[in-house]
Amino acid sequence: MDSHLPQHSAALSRPGSSADGPVDRYIGLMSGTSLDGIDAVLVEFDAAGRPRLLGEATLSYPPDVRQAVLALQPVDGNELDRAARLGNRLADLYADTVVQLLAATGAAAASVRAIGCHGQTIRHAPEAGYTLQIGNLARLAERAGIDVIGDFRSRDVAAGGQGAPLVPAFHLGVFGSNDEGRVVINIGGIANLSVLEQDGTVVGFDCGTGNMLLDAWIHRHLGRTYDADGAWAASGAVVPELLAAMLAEPFFAALPPKSTGRDLFDLAWLDAQLAQLRPSLGELAPADVQATLLALTVEGIAAAVEQHAPNAVALYVCGGGARNGFLMQSLGRRMPTHRLASTDALGLGAQQVEAAAFAWLARQFVERRPGNLPAVTGAAGLRVLGALYPV
Repeated sequence: MDSHLPQHSAALSRPGSSADGPVDRYIGLMSGTSLDGIDAVLVEFDAAGRPRLLGEATLSYPPDVRQAVLALQPVDGNELDRAARLGNRLADLYADTVVQLLAATGAAAASVRAIGCHGQTIRHAPEAGYTLQIGNLARLAERAGIDVIGDFRSRDVAAGGQGAPLVPAFHLGVFGSNDEGRVVINIGGIANLSVLEQDGTVVGFDCGTGNMLLDAWIHRHLGRTYDADGAWAASGAVVPELLAAMLAEPFFAALPPKSTGRDLFDLAWLDAQLAQLRPSLGELAPADVQATLLALTVEGIAAAVEQHAPNAVALYVCGGGARNGFLMQSLGRRMPTHRLASTDALGLGAQQVEAAAFAWLARQFVERRPGNLPAVTGAAGLRVLGALYPV
């Protein structure tokens, strides 16, 4: 393997000392296109920025790693190329939204300390040690002229956590009450909840599907991107056998900390449920399936509240699901002893909560304060979350 720095035979200096001033040491790691392995160097820089090589190490790739890398190299049809291009496109859309926001508020970019950007999740596999959100944040910083902080989930996952949900700490600060137990329910693609006890205790986790399957099913059959006000679901009838089969998914019975996403609850998962029931029920009416999917969202939330928030008296909903009238009505009927409202009633619009949470997480990063709750994510401890893309 080639060394790209001049070799020096001088002995290692003691840590913290240098004849020319304070020690300024860095490790560099490189694995190139030769795919033979990893080169590592320890370099000390002097006051003028001149490097001195203090040591080096190499580690060869195991054959299976080399083959795995080779399999991802081709550009044609390759998911890496598509993901990178989509990341650029997302960055441009994020920047356009920032410009629009600044124009609407009359604020100058220079008055904004940092942008907290969640990015777009394309894979969430904490059990495999990673979660992946794309969106070229360096490009966003370049276009917006504002520091960008992103990749909030990876640090928690590195500490053994789920990397999600990250909003319960924010929910506690904004929506917590000393007078009553509350549950904040975010119904986005996936539904997650934050149990806010009067004593400040917080429990949070993903509890099942939100709008994801509802949106996918109506798009398949009616070409629409979402079921406005739940009207199509309301036109159908719940199929008890299908609901029971879907609720048998082990995720629902698993104890928190837990998180999920499209990696589990996608149309392929739904199609498998329908296929198992087809011999006994035949072909189900699409509207009935939609009604049952909405019931799945409701039941996942209700069961989680009943099991993990026995002291809660109020439910506050945010996310797109708060704007689904039939979904809200169904949740209210399922949980008649709880007071149900959107977070608008607490002063923060249902569609604003998650974006505000990531602005908060960006502030936590800037101030080097933890952004996770280990009791929620399962991480080994409190961690500062995020990565900085400076202007």
